Amino acid sequence: MSTPDPLVAGSQRHQVRERALGLLYEAEAKGVDMAELVAAQELPLDPYAHTLVTGTAQHQAGIDTRLEALSEGWPVSRMPALDRAILRLASFELAHSTDIPVAVVINEAVELAHEYSTPSSAGFINGLLSQVASAVRSEGRG
Repeated sequence: MSTPDPLVAGSQRHQVRERALGLLYEAEAKGVDMAELVAAQELPLDPYAHTLVTGTAQHQAGIDTRLEALSEGWPVSRMPALDRAILRLASFELAHSTDIPVAVVINEAVELAHEYSTPSSAGFINGLLSQVASAVRSEGRG
């Protein structure tokens, strides 16, 4: 039995994150509940995408509180909607998918920012998620 190709697995995981990002953005833009949006999908969600979107939605208040505390006077409500969705998604993943290395989560978020947001967003997201990672990954150790 051969081991899976890490590039294929990584590419698939990137596509899952893209789908999760799209759903998080759509739910906020339409003002609909994530459970309703997930239930309305014609194609079933990948299990990890389902975990990402439902987990991010369930923990959004706490995620937003942490992001505001770390973003030095930049309220989450003033961040571009896509940046907000990327930050929430990656913050959830950093806190709850501890088997995935910090660098992978942050790099994926930065890549999503490069693909879908403004030119300055990638640096902002990288810096803020580095702080989030330091905070959430150290909490689990003490």
